Amino acid sequence: MLLIGLDDTDSREGKCTTYLAYRIVDFLLSFSDVRVLDYPLLIRLNPNIPWKTRGNGAICIKAQVNNESTLTHIKRSIVNMVIEESCINSGANPGLVFYDVNHQNHELIEFSKDALCKVLSKKRALYLAEKYGIECYTFGNGQGIVGALAAVGTSMYIDSSDHTYEIIAYRMPENYGKPRLVDEQSVIAMDKSTTPYTFNNYDYKHRRMLITPHGPDPVLCGIRGEDPYILIKALKMLDIKEDMQGYIIFKSNQGTNAHLESVIDFNNLKAYTSGHLIGKVASEPKVIEGGHTFFELEPCTHTNASIRVLCAVYEPTGLSAVAQMLTRGDMLEVGGGIRKGTSKNPKVVNIEYIKVLNLAKRYIYMNPLCICGKRLKSEGKGKGYGCEYCGYRSKELSKIAVEVPRSIMLGLYLPDPKAHRHLTKPLQRYNPSIKKSNLKFDPNIEWFYKFNLAISKGVK
Repeated sequence: MLLIGLDDTDSREGKCTTYLAYRIVDFLLSFSDVRVLDYPLLIRLNPNIPWKTRGNGAICIKAQVNNESTLTHIKRSIVNMVIEESCINSGANPGLVFYDVNHQNHELIEFSKDALCKVLSKKRALYLAEKYGIECYTFGNGQGIVGALAAVGTSMYIDSSDHTYEIIAYRMPENYGKPRLVDEQSVIAMDKSTTPYTFNNYDYKHRRMLITPHGPDPVLCGIRGEDPYILIKALKMLDIKEDMQGYIIFKSNQGTNAHLESVIDFNNLKAYTSGHLIGKVASEPKVIEGGHTFFELEPCTHTNASIRVLCAVYEPTGLSAVAQMLTRGDMLEVGGGIRKGTSKNPKVVNIEYIKVLNLAKRYIYMNPLCICGKRLKSEGKGKGYGCEYCGYRSKELSKIAVEVPRSIMLGLYLPDPKAHRHLTKPLQRYNPSIKKSNLKFDPNIEWFYKFNLAISKGVK
């Protein structure tokens, strides 16, 4: 079995790692002695890495090659494809690996899990590649080797963990950079027909399509969901008014919150890492210009007020209004990524979700009631209270605490769909009644389709 891992082939100027995977799969399917064994794997790595490209995605393709000369030819050809189809001169730093394996590599699996939430070095990746005889190629500064190895490691356990699927359709080259011609009403109709087995198709609050990107890359649209069969039907429901090259279905960790599973240490915040932490709100929320909200969180069992983490909730997420309803003493679970601190500002956890576990009681202090039922009025400091209706006076009474109903409830609060990251778990996937993705690869469905036969024939 041959595992092919690749990463960091695109840049903000164009290209796309998933499209390169589409081209490679097309190439592999042209051989009679080669069999693709699974849907290609599209994993999203730690989204807080500052040098990542658009979606920080990496690919692993699993194939069986039954001829040694074919294997040599395939590897040489794929190396050439990576060189030709990458933005190496525009900031891309591709990594490509070939791993001939028929067993799980636990050290590589651990490396891939770390890649979801930590900052990993190219040095560690190259060490693993050499240790296990993994054939690797790097271009540019070679940082893509980290994602390429992580994709290979993820392929070894993804079937036993939460995962989803995505069907991605690709444009004709002459349309790159032009507006994508996908009818909005057909996206809405598709979403209503396929929910909850597809997700993040349309943001109804902001009236925005979520399946179409906006850059000059080859992707026309991508639909994510729980079932490859439903995804094919969903794509065919769309009214697309431009020609497509074709489409492919990926298995993925998208929509799983996989990057937020690790626990953030209050005492050891590491820049650019991701995870979650549980604590008590230690300061009243502060709103700054633009509607962004900040509050501090402290460990639930710690009394040292110096151990606090500053949390930031940005207005575009739609969670800022939720954060403003918090008060000191509320117990929360929050997930997010750690922004690097500076000499003037501390490290900050950029919040991706808020889960309210317990609400503190909030009080206001009011003048006491008179024996006649009216509210007494203060007669000055140390002079007590008097009633302007019946004339009653008292110097013994003091203000009373009155509990105020909270405007926030216990439960999970997620960003608006338009602010979801690739890995963000949408609300419908928290529903235990929804059948999760545990389907075996079915080579007989149209998981790969090419409309234009002239494309992908230029491989040497």
